[in-house]
Amino acid sequence: MSFEQILPERQLKELQKSVLDFMHTQGYTESAAVFARESGNEGFVADPNDRHHNLLAKKWTSVIRLQKKIMELEAKLSKLQEEAPLRRPSSVAEWLPRPPARTKLAQHRSPITRVRFHPQYTVLATASEDMAVKLWDSESGDFERTVKGHTKAVQDVAFDAKGSIMVTCSADLTLRVWDIAADYKCVRTLHGHDHCVSAVCFLGADRLASASRDRTIKIWDLATGYCVKTLVGHAEWVRSVDVTSDSRLLCTASNDQSVRLWDPSTGDCKADMRGHSNVVETARFAPPNTYACLRRLAGLPPATAADANAPGQFVISGSRDKTLCLWDTA
Repeated sequence: MSFEQILPERQLKELQKSVLDFMHTQGYTESAAVFARESGNEGFVADPNDRHHNLLAKKWTSVIRLQKKIMELEAKLSKLQEEAPLRRPSSVAEWLPRPPARTKLAQHRSPITRVRFHPQYTVLATASEDMAVKLWDSESGDFERTVKGHTKAVQDVAFDAKGSIMVTCSADLTLRVWDIAADYKCVRTLHGHDHCVSAVCFLGADRLASASRDRTIKIWDLATGYCVKTLVGHAEWVRSVDVTSDSRLLCTASNDQSVRLWDPSTGDCKADMRGHSNVVETARFAPPNTYACLRRLAGLPPATAADANAPGQFVISGSRDKTLCLWDTA
């Protein structure tokens, strides 16, 4: 009888070693010996300092805690649904997170520059000026590992949609590509920028877009590591870059006080949006499911066009002039 293997080979080995560690810890030595032989892990030695030590018990505890949390949230949701027609929030503060924080993560030795959640797993990545990226269990808050390779501050970190690749960029002028399935091995280093690389994002499954203090935005082929296009237009440091969900548009923010809209396929600048009076630190595309609310907020009439919900209709930017600007790019 054959069984479909659900776990990738690396994760399967991790699970087998965790089970063996649990067996040795509980004194099931004979069973452990049989399991080690059948799973191809002969020679495994339980070590209290090994990262597999007590991992199975920790994960099991996390599952129980999550099940309890789900039951509590389902009960709370049911109650809120009953109250929803009767109750409206009395103030904006009711929608905002309130202290104390559930978990405090402390491992970095220098300021943290970026935080990203993994798109598939309960993993949180934090980039820092200490030249490292640290990975955490976002449910328990447990520290999992440190990823090192850059020689200066790590400015940004991004995951692809499938969660199999992590990309980082740094003040050392490079971007690094990390294979998550291969234990976060650095499989490629991208060179091409002439100054600090400020931000990076995935442009579909096979390309990257990066922004730099050298005043350019570069498009990279992920498979080869080559820069396939350089977008030029900003007069100063490009602080951030974002992409629409269909990868048809990029938006960038810069020290030159502008927000620009780009067509990454041609490299053409589609719009130069100005309204800030200081450095623009960030610009992001609004998700299509927010368009109706944003139209009401901006006093715009309801959309009637067939493509009214196409990605890239609105951009929001934040600046050192202490303001947010909402841009209608349609």
